[in-house]
Amino acid sequence: MSEKDTHHHVENESVFKGLKVNEGISQPDSVSADSVKRFLKKNRKLLAVQVYVDGILKGDITLLSKAVTLVESANSKHQKLAQDIITQCLPYSGKSIRVGITGVPGVGKSTFIEALGSYITNKGGKLAVLAIDPSSERTKGSILGDKTRMEDLAGDKNAYIRPSPSAGSLGGVARKTREIIILCEAAGFDHVFIETVGVGQSETAVHSMTDFFLLLMLAGAGDELQGIKRGIMEMADVIAINKADGSNTEKAQMARVQYQNAIHLFPKKDSDWAPNVLTCSAVKKIGISEVWEQIEKYRSLTGKNGYFYSKRNEQATYWMHETIAEQLKRNFYDNPEIKERLKVLENYVLSEEMSSFVAAGNLLEMYSKLK
Repeated sequence: MSEKDTHHHVENESVFKGLKVNEGISQPDSVSADSVKRFLKKNRKLLAVQVYVDGILKGDITLLSKAVTLVESANSKHQKLAQDIITQCLPYSGKSIRVGITGVPGVGKSTFIEALGSYITNKGGKLAVLAIDPSSERTKGSILGDKTRMEDLAGDKNAYIRPSPSAGSLGGVARKTREIIILCEAAGFDHVFIETVGVGQSETAVHSMTDFFLLLMLAGAGDELQGIKRGIMEMADVIAINKADGSNTEKAQMARVQYQNAIHLFPKKDSDWAPNVLTCSAVKKIGISEVWEQIEKYRSLTGKNGYFYSKRNEQATYWMHETIAEQLKRNFYDNPEIKERLKVLENYVLSEEMSSFVAAGNLLEMYSKLK
């Protein structure tokens, strides 16, 4: 069929009086997969380390976000670049107060963070909000919803909200979050919030990278002390009962007394800080300043007695050991010879021809000889 026939409109034939269809424009060439790859490669050009570092130190959010993306990337080339950036930013970090925030589902973390965050930025502070999402391996980053819920804070020029890495083990996600803290501090953010999505294993990771641990709770949900691990409560420096407004005010006060009695039974903290229980309403902006006052008092106390800095030193060595363990584990399972042998030994274990411990010892011995 000729090009003319292809563009022929039957409606223009003489039998159809009063109708006229204009010729359309010629169709563009189809986009090939190679051209898409070339476009992406061109638009994802990596910059020199110094460009990222200079931009971060000047508070350039675009370059900060690009550097954070490199930290989150699994690409070895990106990881090398990210580590070089972090190394150069390290001397400019450490000047913020790092606050871990967690709570039961439905407690109103996003609303609370926006209320407290706005309070901080209105006082002239700069805030970075990061997230550790242990469910991200399944959901591919459900925490992204938080950015849409914090509309006011997301539009605040003195605030930076970054969702957690979209996949990976909790240890890997936590390590990357710690590295992102360094970049945010170098960019001038003097307040860093690390949020978790619920009560569970991730709280331990958050506690190991923050100065202050804030636990949000609800009142009027049955037994106030049920459904929360004692370990989480022991980690908390302040428990804030949110949604303490309207008809819920009295219930919140009753819950406050219950929690206050409970935390008095816990051993004394190494920081010499006595945890408190407060009530607040993030929606009504009630009690927000009191929560922040507690954080400032904690920083003042632990700064004077030296605990603030000793804890940070302990955290730095902890993450060194965690990184070593994670890297060894990754190298072990990524080794092609180990992968092949692992399948064989798994079958031996399943058929009860070999115990789990003997199989593990066999693999570790084999791995040590490969090095």
